[in-house]
Order: sequence, then C-alpha cells, then structure tokens
Amino acid sequence: MKVAYLLNHYPKVSHTFIRREILALEAQGVPVMRLAVRGWDDAAPDPTDQDEKSRTHYLLRGGIAPLLKAMARQALTSPAKFLSALALTFKLGRRADRPLPVHFIYLAEACLAVPMLRAEGVNHVHAHFGTNATEVAALIEALGGPGYSFTCHGSEEFDRPEMLHLGEKIRRSRFVVAISSFCRSQIYRWVDHSHWSKVPIVPCGVEPAFHSAAAAPASGRRLLAVGRLCEQKGHLLMLEAAALVAAKGIDFELVLAGDGELREPVEARIDALRLRDRVRITGWISSDQVREEMLASRALVVSSFAEGLPVVVMESMALSRPVISTAIAAIPELVRPENGWLVPAGDPQPLAQAMIECLQLDDAELQRMGEAARVRVLARHDIDDAATKLAKLFREHAGEAVRTQPRLVTSTTTG
Repeated sequence: MKVAYLLNHYPKVSHTFIRREILALEAQGVPVMRLAVRGWDDAAPDPTDQDEKSRTHYLLRGGIAPLLKAMARQALTSPAKFLSALALTFKLGRRADRPLPVHFIYLAEACLAVPMLRAEGVNHVHAHFGTNATEVAALIEALGGPGYSFTCHGSEEFDRPEMLHLGEKIRRSRFVVAISSFCRSQIYRWVDHSHWSKVPIVPCGVEPAFHSAAAAPASGRRLLAVGRLCEQKGHLLMLEAAALVAAKGIDFELVLAGDGELREPVEARIDALRLRDRVRITGWISSDQVREEMLASRALVVSSFAEGLPVVVMESMALSRPVISTAIAAIPELVRPENGWLVPAGDPQPLAQAMIECLQLDDAELQRMGEAARVRVLARHDIDDAATKLAKLFREHAGEAVRTQPRLVTSTTTG
C-alpha cells in the first residue's frame, strides 16, 4: 500500500500538523507520496519544511503547458472517464465559491496527477480540508485513479459547505476523518444517515519530540497568541481585551506569534490603543521558535470567532501551559475549567477578565492548571496514536474499487 497526501499548499507554516502526520505515518511503515498544488517557492523558516519541499511533487510548478497536455492526453486515451470527470467538474463548479474556469484548472490538475500517482504505485489519495484539494482528489478518482479520503477540520468547510459541495465530496469518498466530535456533527449535517458510519474521529496529534523534555512551570507576565493574523482569529478583539487589562494597571506582555493579511490593521490598532510597549508581533516563525515562545509564556490566549480545534492549543497544553479561549467549536472538548478559561466569543470584557485572573493566579495554582492541561492533552492527542488509526483506515480502504454501500470504519469517540 502507498498513500498520496494531496494538499493545496505544502509545506505551510500554519499547517505543520500535516507534516507531522505524514512523518508519523512513515515512521509506522506507510509510504507517503507528497503531492501539492503550490508551495515550492515559499520561504520556509523551519529546516524540516525545507526538506519536505524537496520530497514534494508540485502540480502547478511547470505552468499551464503540462496541464493542457495532460488534459488532452486523458481525453484521447480514456474518453469515457474524461467525460465522467468533466461532468463532475460542471457539477462541482455550479453555484460554487469560485468561478467555473477555476474548476477546469482543478480538472487539469487531476489529469496531470493521475499518471504521476500510477508511476509511484499509489493506491489511495488523502487530502486535508474539504476544499480544492479534495475536489482534485474526487476528479482523480473519476478519471480512473485511486479512491480518496479527506480530513475535515472546520471552520472553512463549515462556513460555506454548499458552495464547496461538501456533501458530494463526502458521499464520493472512501471515508472522511473528523478531528473532533463537533467536527463530525457538522459533517453529519450534509449527508444522509447511511454515510455517517464512514466518518471516524481521529484527533490531530502532538509529536513526542515537542513535549518530551520537561518544561519549566509557567510563570512571568507574558501571554501568547499563535496564529495567522486574519479575521477569524479575532486579534482585534484580543487587543481590545488587552487594553482593558492595561487600564487596570496590571503588568503584562502580549506576544502575537504569526503574520497574515490583517497585520497592518492589527499594527494600527496597537498604536491606537497605546499598546506598543505591551504587544509584540513576531512574524512567521518556525515550530522550534513557537515552542520557545510557549515555554516563555504564562498561558496561551485564543480569541477566535471560528475554529476547528487549533493545534497550538494542544501544543501549549502539552507544555503545561493553561489556555484562555473562546468557547467555540471543539475547543471545549479539550479546554476545561481545571486547565484553562472558556469565555464567550466576540466580547472583550470576559476575555479581559480571564486574562486578569490568569495574571493574578499564584504560581502553585498556575502550575496545577498547567499539569492538568498536559495530562488531558497527552491522553487524547498523541501523533503516533493518530497515525496508527489513519494507517488502519488506509489499509482497509486502499484499492477499494466498488462500493455499493458506505463501509463501516472504526470510529473513535472523545470523552
């Protein structure tokens, strides 16, 4: 058995959990081909990502000519399958979030990918996120390539499920991995009950190397937020909360680890709220640097409006750091009163109050919460355990050509 991971962008700074998953699968003896649409020309601050680039096949790297040649070849050599894939392209392009010509590009990418997968001996394709990579995977199968599965994360898939034709992608798949109970419940909404049995829960995992060395107990005055500077992460609201904390005369530092399209508005808001001496933006940093920032922090702060289950929450808890977070999506499945604070989304007042409580907590209580966080996350989110479950699913479904009913897969529940 050989699996191909088909990704829109790889490697990606904000998606290091995918890299960890691939490496964990390979450590368990599952050969993995990396196939990505783009990402070859990105700056990669993490040395491991640089190595991953050299191992990845990129569908758009050669430009338009190879795509057109691949499409013509598929149309001439397998006209019936090409017409089937073309019909699916029209179906998935109707009332979609992107115009129809973009979906023809997805078809061309699939045409280019099919011979590459055959040459590598791949008999199953797995994608992450139910967006364009999963559409390419579905088109690959329609062209006669291997069947596919995908991991559904949220929140992107759940923001516009009808435009992404999420239900169609689920129905055609061999199985769909949900990263949490909340995620699975949202997947259930878009398919008939007969498909529910092929939606196992496989939580994302934290690799042992990240947390194996003993972490010093949390202390100091630093609060940390990790993530892309974008609308859904709620950084502007976090700054409003920080201003409320500062108005109380409480000493603290807030570090925003990441970068993104909202950097300029975030910088402007920092200045408007007179927080320049309290808030620092790191820009994109490597996994090792994220770990160092977590170790130097008192707690992680998440102010998001929409999420799946952030890997940074798992990582912070694995390093014995409590979490202050909005009570959205799957986060309450992991963050509990004994290891953190859950606050309503969209309101800076309770977020500020939680930050104040964290900053005023004595060292002994802070350490107790940090240890509770570590125990909970390590019991639920181990990357090797996740890789074992995925490998089992891949072995069950690789090469499966004909399905008249959805197959029952092992379902992991969270408590």
